[in-house]
Amino acid sequence: MAVWPSLAASASCPSGPTWEVRLAILARFVFALAVVFGTYNPEGVSYYHWLRQGGGSLPLKAFVGVVLLIAWVLLLKTARGSLGTLGLVLTGAFFGTLTWVVMSFAHLEAHSGRAITYVVGVALAAVLSVGLGWSRTRQKLTGQVEVD
Repeated sequence: MAVWPSLAASASCPSGPTWEVRLAILARFVFALAVVFGTYNPEGVSYYHWLRQGGGSLPLKAFVGVVLLIAWVLLLKTARGSLGTLGLVLTGAFFGTLTWVVMSFAHLEAHSGRAITYVVGVALAAVLSVGLGWSRTRQKLTGQVEVD
């Protein structure tokens, strides 16, 4: 059994995805959320705010910055390699319009910059997490293997 099974791995199972598949999807999404909101969030507890406040340990700030940069490169490179440029645009359009539909049907106003920041952050994390798992899902659905 693979360490990171995909949703498609359980496509033949009539009862739906196994708990391992659900956990893998959740882990990808939580990782993407941590990177996105660890970089910037409206609460003022993020790498961006930590840099802006000054003081503190410069070597520690540099180290955390490098770790975040590595995480962003991993997410973006994996998502682009898995989905391609068009796939990234379409996935972004999907989650963007889904957000728009939800906000319009729930009668949510876009007056709060804080709320919009959260919505955009969650949508970005969703796009990145889809990119993390899409290659494996496509492999299970079609039998094609991606090779770099």
